Amino acid sequence: MTSDLIRLSAVTLDCPDAGALARFYACVIGGAVTCLGAQWATVQGPNGRLDFQTVPGYTPPAWPDPTSSIMMHLDFLVTDRAAAEARVLAAGAVKADFQPNGGQCFVYADPAGHPFCLTTWDGVQR
Repeated sequence: MTSDLIRLSAVTLDCPDAGALARFYACVIGGAVTCLGAQWATVQGPNGRLDFQTVPGYTPPAWPDPTSSIMMHLDFLVTDRAAAEARVLAAGAVKADFQPNGGQCFVYADPAGHPFCLTTWDGVQR
């Protein structure tokens, strides 16, 4: 192993309540909340880690508003979009009105307003 190895450790999302958003994503990805504090929470999932930090005055992105900065969104690969949709909606997600690529991908917002996608497309180069 070289000393300049860089590996992705986690993705961190700002939000109004770290614990609440961690519990949402633990439910969605089948993970476990492994760290829970007032300002920080961590979910360990089957394919990696998500972190959440409480930010006072947090303002959610507006999607698909071109004047609002989203900065990033999460894509989740699923095999059954209908079943995955039922799961994320039951956990507290909201399906977006605008669906630009409904043939293979549906867009939702988590309880803090971050957009995320459920997709059946696995065209990522490996």
